[in-house]
Amino acid sequence: MTEPVLTIVVPCYNEEEVLPLTMTSLSDLLSQMIKDRLVSPRSRLLFVDDGSRDRTWEIIYKTGFANDLVKGVKLARNAGHQNALLAGIYAAKDASDCILSIDADLQDDIEVIPQFIEKYLEGNEVVYGVRRKRDTDTWFKRFTAQNFYKVMARLGVKLVYNHADFRLLGKRAVAELERFREVNMFLRGVVPLLGFNSAEVYYDRQERQAGESKYPLKKMLGFAFDGITSFSVTPIRFVLILGLTSSLISILFGLYFLFLKFFGETETGWTSLIVSIWLIGGLQLVAIGLIGEYIGKIYKETKQRPKFIVDVDMFNLPFLRNSKHEPEMERMKLDRSKVPETH
Repeated sequence: MTEPVLTIVVPCYNEEEVLPLTMTSLSDLLSQMIKDRLVSPRSRLLFVDDGSRDRTWEIIYKTGFANDLVKGVKLARNAGHQNALLAGIYAAKDASDCILSIDADLQDDIEVIPQFIEKYLEGNEVVYGVRRKRDTDTWFKRFTAQNFYKVMARLGVKLVYNHADFRLLGKRAVAELERFREVNMFLRGVVPLLGFNSAEVYYDRQERQAGESKYPLKKMLGFAFDGITSFSVTPIRFVLILGLTSSLISILFGLYFLFLKFFGETETGWTSLIVSIWLIGGLQLVAIGLIGEYIGKIYKETKQRPKFIVDVDMFNLPFLRNSKHEPEMERMKLDRSKVPETH
């Protein structure tokens, strides 16, 4: 097999502090891989600006003219990490033999990227980056992450343990991934469904080089809940079982109190009554809320709104492959009607 064309997709959201270091590190690595003839000279880095409010796009834009390896895609608004990742993958799919995704914070070890290519050349259409251990995480994050994988496994969702979004997809895998039309795309669960030959590359996660994490506790919990509700109806079944169990217990207690009444041993008491009302009321609210979450997902899916909207696509504009055309791009910035539409 000839050297594959590799595109490394890097979603970015307010990453101005770490971005220059990330670009330099990945550019040096990709240049070395091209020099070693591991990948094609047409390989590129694609940075996706997910509606950042800082200088992220400015850095990507300017570096794109100074460094031929760097290209950029700017989304019109913040679409979320998963959608930004998809935007980069779909933008690069026609020009790439394989696409590798990695976060901008350099916590994933870029030195193992050549191993991804080796696994791909061995015939694996999907290659997962898997953490050996979680020593760099706090106890709370490690505890919640490990239990998330256990819960998902019990719900019947196939996930690769200790794998995030550090992965390589071949051209066939990307083509099949594009057929998944759901709005609530949970890539960690969708990619294993593709069914192609896969392999794993193990690495040690590094400390964040600069900036702050864009995944606070609230976002992590929301991400986990989206993953659960996107792939399993088990929570609704659990609520059904809980409701049936509660009803059965209520019937048994009713028979018990009826027995006491006939034998004259009943006592007037409010505690059991209030506890019962609050218990049943709480269960009902939980059930309604959970069902509402699923209905909300159905509502979003039926509208079929686009997952993301591309504002500027430097990757697929041919004249941007040479920095001498920067004045042409400057004119396009003034006259946005000349920017080709992207889909």
